[in-house]
Amino acid sequence: MSVESTARKVLAGDRLSGEDALGLYVDAPTSLLGRLADTIRARKHPSGLVTYIIDRNVNYTNVCVARCSFCAFYRPVGADDGYVLGFEELFRKIDETLAVGGVQLLLQGGHNPDLPLEWYEELFGAIKARYPEFKLHALSPPELLHLSRLSQHPVPVVVDRLLQAGLDSVPGGGAEILVDRVRRRLHCDSKATADEWLSVMRAVHRAGLRSTATMMFGSVERLDERVEHLYRLRDLQDETGGFTAFIAWSYQPPNTELGGAEATGVDYLRTLALARIVLDNFDNVQASWVTQGGKVGQLSLTYGANDMGSVMIEENVVRAAGAEHCMDEAEIVRNIEDAGFVPKRRNMLYDVLGDPLFRSRAIPRRTELDVARATGDTTVPAELSRYPARSRSGKAQRAFDGS
Repeated sequence: MSVESTARKVLAGDRLSGEDALGLYVDAPTSLLGRLADTIRARKHPSGLVTYIIDRNVNYTNVCVARCSFCAFYRPVGADDGYVLGFEELFRKIDETLAVGGVQLLLQGGHNPDLPLEWYEELFGAIKARYPEFKLHALSPPELLHLSRLSQHPVPVVVDRLLQAGLDSVPGGGAEILVDRVRRRLHCDSKATADEWLSVMRAVHRAGLRSTATMMFGSVERLDERVEHLYRLRDLQDETGGFTAFIAWSYQPPNTELGGAEATGVDYLRTLALARIVLDNFDNVQASWVTQGGKVGQLSLTYGANDMGSVMIEENVVRAAGAEHCMDEAEIVRNIEDAGFVPKRRNMLYDVLGDPLFRSRAIPRRTELDVARATGDTTVPAELSRYPARSRSGKAQRAFDGS
């Protein structure tokens, strides 16, 4: 099918086949992809609002047994610079988040064999006891699968226990590309195959929780595999309706085992536009300014995005691969308004919470994102002593702490 006829289908509101979508991505001019995606955005969001959320992205541990070749963040079990954040450290981060108007914690981390399911239940319960209205957007599908394997409980049981403990929603991390050929090349198939990632999300949605969906592109996948990823997400959304938003970001190669080159800004915009066109059952598409920078993030608003994502406050994973873009609320709002849109704060469910907060009260400006811990801090949280370790180094640490 020609680009022109496919474009007519998009403008008519018809659903594209995978062949249509691939042809459009390969052959359509970037300007046309942008116009088509922007037309769909305007249909779904005719008021001209662009949303964002004030929250904090906290990585509670960098110890991970998955060892994905694209990840510069993880540390192997027993590494000198491996860490687990203590409950008091997390409480302090929540206090700082609340002080700038934050409404939730985005909590993700490595697959640490020495953190059992009960540790997460205690943590979530402690957070909710101290901050009952604060939201926990926590634990990607591979993390939930990891806890299922550790605890030997089915994923639905793990999800239900965490829901009872205080889990509010689930981030869409760990999807990378939902094609097993790619996942094997990236050494991430052991943490979750494509079917397993989708199965966990199905269980999350059936439990009544909402989630986001993601795609990390530009590593080793082919263009048709990017398209396949989008269609697998679209199919699950048809089934459950549980996804609130889609977020795509480009693979960041510095400091990784995989290496290679980063996708261009044009490739990012084309991929974003295609996602907006294909994912016709997703209400929201986020701009990934944290990997692309503020200006490409701003340009994303004319390529299908209707949301600028999170103020973040803290970021560790992308920073480990060399990207250190920072935008506080004032900067995000300026980018939205300069692009001709109206900025509004939201929560994870995309309920609008109000106008920019910094205009109604004094909030200190931020010029850089915080990190999980200061370099050289080797503090071992007291809470770990309450749980048996599985790894040799973890057992040795527990024995030392108890001596």
